[in-house]
Amino acid sequence: MVRTRFAPSPTGQLHVGNVRTALFAYLYAKKHKGQFLLRIEDTDLERSEAVYTTKLIDDLKWLGLTWDEGPDVGGPCGPYAQSERLAIYHEYAQKLIDEGRAYYCYCTPEEVEASKQKMLAEGKPPHYDGRCRHLTRSQREAFEREGRKPAIRFVAYDQAYTLNDVVKGEVVFPQGMVGDFVIIRSNGLPVYNYAVVIDDYLMKITHVLRGDDHLSNTVRQLMIYQALGATPPVFGHMALVLGPDKQKLSKRHGVTSIEEFRRLGYPPEALLNYLSLLGWSSPDGREILSMEELVSLFDLDRLSSSPAVFDYDKLDWISKHYIIQMPLEKLYEMAIPFFVETGWVSEEELHDPAKKTFYMGVLDLIRGYCHRLADLKDHLVYFLREDFPIETEATPFLALDTTPKVLRAFYEALKNESREIDELVFRDMAMSMMKEIGVKGKNFFLPLRIAITGRVSGPEIYFILPLIGKEKALKRVQTLLDTLPQG
Repeated sequence: MVRTRFAPSPTGQLHVGNVRTALFAYLYAKKHKGQFLLRIEDTDLERSEAVYTTKLIDDLKWLGLTWDEGPDVGGPCGPYAQSERLAIYHEYAQKLIDEGRAYYCYCTPEEVEASKQKMLAEGKPPHYDGRCRHLTRSQREAFEREGRKPAIRFVAYDQAYTLNDVVKGEVVFPQGMVGDFVIIRSNGLPVYNYAVVIDDYLMKITHVLRGDDHLSNTVRQLMIYQALGATPPVFGHMALVLGPDKQKLSKRHGVTSIEEFRRLGYPPEALLNYLSLLGWSSPDGREILSMEELVSLFDLDRLSSSPAVFDYDKLDWISKHYIIQMPLEKLYEMAIPFFVETGWVSEEELHDPAKKTFYMGVLDLIRGYCHRLADLKDHLVYFLREDFPIETEATPFLALDTTPKVLRAFYEALKNESREIDELVFRDMAMSMMKEIGVKGKNFFLPLRIAITGRVSGPEIYFILPLIGKEKALKRVQTLLDTLPQG
């Protein structure tokens, strides 16, 4: 059975690059009717915080990624947090010591560094010189009387390794690439390269997908698998996600954490859809894909070895598609916090059956102008407030000599119109007014839009008028007229 995992460190906000890794591992497991595990790598005690563990679990669930085994759901291979597995790491370290594959090292960091510098000066690889590999018991006891606490070092194999990576292809790690390396620090905590192997081995992980910044670590991990007499999982090292400047995606490029994308109102389905396209492509070239379609189409042979560039414009395009296509009831529930955030309407009002129809109508009208739900505020303002601002792009049209004439004509026509305003009625009114006052095109329509919304773009006026009502529309036209020189 295929078993994949996502193993984040709870040292900060969940990064989209890490989520892409989680997504691919999830898709591969589900494609092959396998299992997806969540494991928390929290042995960096100085930086790991429980609040980050809670947050990353919440973010993953918000995205719709679920796991078969993990810290919150349990499973047969637990515990699923490394901080709770220290006894396991020490048990296997002792086994390696007993088999002659590891040993206690009493060297101080200063001694190790001095040895490396000496080797570099001699033109040799700066590996640990192995001075503690053959210590006698009396020598170890002498070091311990000095107060030295030992680390545990693995005895590196003196051989080359070949990795058949599903993304990179054949990767050769030459003989002598690494020397004896630490697997348990002097403070008793395991190092990454050791703990990850023990965990993946005991959790029966069959496929490991991760960023190619881990590629150089793999030779050490292959050595540990060899010492355990275990078959390594299939590895796939994916190129990192880059920013537009082709550097590693970071905060300087813009939004990078799932928390920030949530706060801006990107639909989780849209975000996952976009992330799936970073380093993978569908066989039929489609770019809008549901989770079910992604599971069906995903496979490792379509992973790219080239870096993927995070394109915020493309994400916005995909997000807008999901916002437009989403069932209105579902979108409304997602949008409620963004309505409330404006401070112009309460959550109680939004749930009030007598008012909900209006707010849903507003949302349905303006959703096509939003790349993310945070954009709603720009359009909600002219539905929920009468003191909405007039954007600077409107200034040239307000300065036209014909604008007061247009507004006066519209005011009178709307005041006297007895029919329900729809597209046909509005166009009939407009044709009559344009013929009467001799003003056409944008010089006619944009002053009306500006009076009603304060903007030069957005939904058609004939959609807005039925929602705000004739009384408000007349008042807005008159308010703008009062600010203009009368020609």
